[in-house]
Amino acid sequence: MQPKYNNMTLENQLISNAIKAIDELYSQQIDSKQIPLQQTRKDLEGDYTIVVFGFVRFSKKSPEETAKEIGEKMLLLMPIIKSFNVIKGFLNFVIHDAYYLSILQEIKDAEQYGFVSVNEKDKVVLEYSAPNTNKPLHLGHIRNNLLGWSVAELLKASGRNVIKVNLINDRGIHICKSMLAWKKWGENTTPLDTAQKGDKFVGDYYVLFDKKYKEEIKQLVHQGMEEDEAKKQAPLIIEAQEMLQKWEAGEKETFKLWTTMNQWVYDGFDVTYSNMGVDFDKVYYESQTYLLGKELVEEALNKGILFKKENGSIWCDLSDEGMDEKLLLRADGTSVYMTQDLGTAQLRYNDYEPNRLLYVVGNEQNYHFDVLKIILKKLGREWAENIFHLSYGMVELPEGKMKSREGTVVDADDLMKEMYDTAKTTTEELGKIDGFNDEDLDQLYKTVSLGALKYFILKVDPKKQMMFNPQESIDFNGNTGPFIQYTYARIQSILKKADLKTGFSFDGLILQAKEKDLLKQMANYPMLIKNAAENLSPSQVANYIFDLVKTYNKFYQEHSILKETDKEKKQFRIQLSQEVSQIIKSGMGILGINVPQRM
Repeated sequence: MQPKYNNMTLENQLISNAIKAIDELYSQQIDSKQIPLQQTRKDLEGDYTIVVFGFVRFSKKSPEETAKEIGEKMLLLMPIIKSFNVIKGFLNFVIHDAYYLSILQEIKDAEQYGFVSVNEKDKVVLEYSAPNTNKPLHLGHIRNNLLGWSVAELLKASGRNVIKVNLINDRGIHICKSMLAWKKWGENTTPLDTAQKGDKFVGDYYVLFDKKYKEEIKQLVHQGMEEDEAKKQAPLIIEAQEMLQKWEAGEKETFKLWTTMNQWVYDGFDVTYSNMGVDFDKVYYESQTYLLGKELVEEALNKGILFKKENGSIWCDLSDEGMDEKLLLRADGTSVYMTQDLGTAQLRYNDYEPNRLLYVVGNEQNYHFDVLKIILKKLGREWAENIFHLSYGMVELPEGKMKSREGTVVDADDLMKEMYDTAKTTTEELGKIDGFNDEDLDQLYKTVSLGALKYFILKVDPKKQMMFNPQESIDFNGNTGPFIQYTYARIQSILKKADLKTGFSFDGLILQAKEKDLLKQMANYPMLIKNAAENLSPSQVANYIFDLVKTYNKFYQEHSILKETDKEKKQFRIQLSQEVSQIIKSGMGILGINVPQRM
């Protein structure tokens, strides 16, 4: 009766034996998709139910008779089935308590329950973050970073060898805009002079450029020029384009300014990444990959895959793919995003020869990645088939969208600070700080605030657009990180007071309904990880943990643990609580969330 969670779950065993029973009874071969298995309704006796209406065409009997025949056959095939009952066309199975008790033992014995050993050859290169060095990380980057890091942990848990990479967009016209603004109006100040983080300091000049640029456009329009033409002829944008050309030509002064300002930003990014709890195995820089991209463009041009227009710009005609023309190199010889992405993809393949190249990038870039795959395929790169864009929805605030150029973004550092302050206020109001010294309190506020932020972001399916409300995320009730963290801390408090015996046997123990509900959910954890990894969806883990915590709280309210007088029941409930807490810690760990020992 031992469950084999790495091979076949109870659900799969039931489906497999149902297929066998139908074959033996009615000489009909069907596949697993034709077996409608579900958990039995709470108001009925049973653990799992098979709906048999679809099988009456095989049996030529009533639904009740068909269900009874299949039930009797499966009772012989599966010793873990204790009994069955039939209600119309619903075949309900009761599973032996011994099966669920064996699951508890298996969880206890497992080094990392639900995790699969990593196959070093199954390589996945996963890109996330990909910031520009002209502004600090903002709320949109937070979703990107948290999603990318968590997907990496999910894939590792399911046995993949994951290489987490970052591509820093450190060159291009947008970078030159902040450089030019500092050169014109910075008066040689540095982040140190203004006591600002370097990324915030540089970002302010990007906003300043946009402000001055709009003023020039407005003036040109006032003089009679069409707006579209004014955007091209404004002196600032022309200077920025000239600066980009100088950079690509390696002009000394421009290159020195670029190096200095980028370093200010890198130093700022490092602080934010550390506070957010994300990291990378390797960092790529566009300034080091765009030249390889240019080589690929030249290769494609020579092969006739691309074409050159009269002004010297190079394009890809994608009309045979149902798309339009795509620019790959500007007339002045400077590259575009696609150029460097071609080079970066090739470089990553050269570095790792991965089975899969994953990109965590917002859904506004869906078209971009479709084009990237097509061009690489046209170049004969068969591995391009393994490129996958994990497209996620944008994050909005209650007051609407954010715009970097206008300085209306929510700075990641500011948001994390706000979350910390809110966690502190909320925790103090609830009176959950007795016995904590100042250092412990600081750590608790960090744990709760980051847990609230990460859970609120990750519980939403990646494909969905989401609205972030900081106040809603820090709530000790409902589907939130702090609610789960508080339950974990409560269990630790119980375990601290409990006397957990080793080598205790629970053979013959009769499970209560809430205890069995918990064990059912715990048994599903390995399959949950597998499915969430296949769907690249940390939200499935988040919502599983929330449901597990709700089930535990119902068990806790209904059954005494420390005051239970029956020694066997008491030890079982202590052990059950221990293993529930380990799954909570494991699942929250996949989300990048720490759980406190006390709250």
